[in-house]
Amino acid sequence: MPGATDRVKQILSWYSGENVGVKTNLARLMNHGALAGTGKFVILPVDQGFEHGPARSFAPNPPAYDPDYHFQLAIDAGCNAYAAPLGSLEAAADKFAGQVPMILKLNNSDTLAKIDEPISAVTASVKDATRLGCVAIGYTIYPGSGARNAMYEALRELVREARDVGLPTIVWAYPRGGGLSKPGEQAVDVVAYSAQVACQLGAHVVKVKPPTDFVEQAEAKKVFEKCGIPTRTLADRVRHVVQSSFNGKRIVIFSGGETKTTEALLDDIRGVAAGGGFGSIVGRNSFQRPREEALKLLADIMDIHRKVS
Repeated sequence: MPGATDRVKQILSWYSGENVGVKTNLARLMNHGALAGTGKFVILPVDQGFEHGPARSFAPNPPAYDPDYHFQLAIDAGCNAYAAPLGSLEAAADKFAGQVPMILKLNNSDTLAKIDEPISAVTASVKDATRLGCVAIGYTIYPGSGARNAMYEALRELVREARDVGLPTIVWAYPRGGGLSKPGEQAVDVVAYSAQVACQLGAHVVKVKPPTDFVEQAEAKKVFEKCGIPTRTLADRVRHVVQSSFNGKRIVIFSGGETKTTEALLDDIRGVAAGGGFGSIVGRNSFQRPREEALKLLADIMDIHRKVS
């Protein structure tokens, strides 16, 4: 593991209001794996079994039904961290202790209940994260949902509790709910707004989906046009989301999204890197592929981010 590079020191300086424990764990995330010291991230998230169901998540690559598989994939690929719900981490954390930083996802939802205003249930605790030796907690908010206030208030308490024990918080900021159209969930103005909300609620790292060239809010559209905010390319849109996250002074990483071809995914990664995104968090697009193919894909993603670090 390298010492603190200039880039790592610069990023940590943006968190000057945080305690030593939080900054140390942020440094652990940045100093682990193939991208250590670059200030870039590739994280393996595997909450899809809970969120989408086991068959939809793991049947394309049956070894992925086993929690051990994901730990080993994250380790062998050189990911900065592995993120998962409580059950998946408890099932294998002892076997892989100390080999990859872990992020405990503290809330989850499922697709069995069809509700208009989504809200995730709190399914784990900060105490669970410290017991397992995690370096951070994760939490999902749904800006645009009528239930957003409950999520925001719960997140603020969890951020405070985690900070007290030296853990940073990674916020999955996923707009959805009755306040948004379906295209609006990935609209550039809405994704940027959601990233801003996450930062204001105390997120140390923000995870969002790659924004599309669509502006949902009529009021925002006027400003985008008046101020000439570019949105034509993914790099343009990523740049706006990063700027909306305290002018780039919060770590913003972008999901791989739905399963797609390798070249389509790598094109998205190039756009994220060119726009100043801090990295990628790639789940289904990695673990649904055969292991060797997944390892090559993750290595290619890391190479793209490394070249612009």
